[in-house]
Amino acid sequence: MIAIVDYGMGNLRSVSKAFQSQQFPAIVTRNPDDIAGASGLVLPGVGAFGDCVQNLAEYGLIDPIKEFIDSGRPFLGICLGLQVLFDESEEAPRVKGLGLIKGRVVKFPDFQKEGLKVPHMGWNQVTIKKDIPILKGVPQNSWFYFVHSYYASPEDDSVSVVKTDYGLEFTAAVAKDNIFASQFHPEKSSTLGLKILQNFAAQCGEKLRA
Repeated sequence: MIAIVDYGMGNLRSVSKAFQSQQFPAIVTRNPDDIAGASGLVLPGVGAFGDCVQNLAEYGLIDPIKEFIDSGRPFLGICLGLQVLFDESEEAPRVKGLGLIKGRVVKFPDFQKEGLKVPHMGWNQVTIKKDIPILKGVPQNSWFYFVHSYYASPEDDSVSVVKTDYGLEFTAAVAKDNIFASQFHPEKSSTLGLKILQNFAAQCGEKLRA
């Protein structure tokens, strides 16, 4: 069973529906026992960095998430679920992130001269930097859906497995050990987004329900 972390905000229903549409078993939960017993863990997100970390702490979910990741089982972060893996964010300067990936989250500059709006919202082509299993079947220069005003800046660029360009080149997805996290939304990215969720479920050992 894949567990989707419920911390009181985010796009929980759309992520859950995306897995269900592919007939993979998934539950939305904030129960530490569900997390501990899951085959894979998903941390989705829409909202503010500080609120996310505060809610995770308030619901006692930070340690269960870290313990799950330490177990080596597959972890998927989406959008804000990618950003909180880092040490800190300009969005909430006094709030520490989970510190699982070294680096910080920074705000897009003012792109008015370039005619670009912030937040970055819509479809963008991506460049795949590393061929990893969760990206199997995703062609180079594929389009994915983004909604964000901040982007991750890892200390070690080798964790950046997907990049895209919106006024500047930035990290669109990271991978480190059993962690994969994307700034784009697979659950909102049509066939190729669902392909990533299928690949994640396969890594979790989940098979289609009869």
